[in-house]
Amino acid sequence: MLSEVLEMLAIRRDGIYVDCTFGRGGHSRAILDRLGAGGHLLAIDRDQEAVAAADVSGLSADVRFAIEHGRFSDLGRFVGERGWSGRVDGILMDLGVSSPQLDDARRGFSFLRAGPLDMRMDPTQKTSAAEWLADVSERELARVLREYGEERFAGRIARAVVEERRRHPIATTTDLVRLIEAAIPFADKFKHPATRTFQAIRIAVNDELGQLQQGLNEAVEVLAVGGRLVVISFHSLEDRIVKRFMRDEARGREIPGGIFEFRSSPRLAVLGKPLKAEEDEIRINPRARSALLRAAEKRAA
Repeated sequence: MLSEVLEMLAIRRDGIYVDCTFGRGGHSRAILDRLGAGGHLLAIDRDQEAVAAADVSGLSADVRFAIEHGRFSDLGRFVGERGWSGRVDGILMDLGVSSPQLDDARRGFSFLRAGPLDMRMDPTQKTSAAEWLADVSERELARVLREYGEERFAGRIARAVVEERRRHPIATTTDLVRLIEAAIPFADKFKHPATRTFQAIRIAVNDELGQLQQGLNEAVEVLAVGGRLVVISFHSLEDRIVKRFMRDEARGREIPGGIFEFRSSPRLAVLGKPLKAEEDEIRINPRARSALLRAAEKRAA
């Protein structure tokens, strides 16, 4: 959704922008192409391989560009260290797992590729998916599968995991896929049986929803008046958080006040309806089918 992102960011040549999910630099490169000599772009990514890709691509040689290894929750710190708090003209968050991560069997994100059951967006973090599965309780696992994966057979899969790990470690993507296939009574003919479980475990291991909520809060704090927040989500859990956040910030948040309830001043104005990828893009990149873009603008206090 590159053209939609650029339109919603409304890039000024001398502006300050943050790409919170660098990936392999497609959005960052396009933003830089629209910046003048006085513009600045900060990129952030949890994945050290993505950070290293900025050097390989040559983007790091651009004096207008900088990249940091970090998470959404680090946004305020990285911006503050540069003296940009309250001055940022646009922030982009392209959520979820990136195509290079999915396509690399060593990362363990895909149920279609045999590899170690890792799923860490930041390989330097302590707990992999295999280690998380080895320790999580049956009850908590069922909750995660139900809430984060909307998996109807969450209880069956959680019981199967607990029973299997007593006999053998669940160490690879293939181990987990076979377990899921054996645990469910029938599969959804439109989805691979492991889709929801892999999504749920990935979200839990990386604290994706918690990081998103914190990142959204920090984004509003660092934006300049008139600055824009653009978020691309790929599943309903993410989009629900983004939608509610933008809605609440556009209305003003409720503040408890005893008998009376108060609302804070609105901090955002929602920019139109959510956008979806065009059919031409979906044909080239089928993963864009579920993409949903929402944008909002910072309002004056």
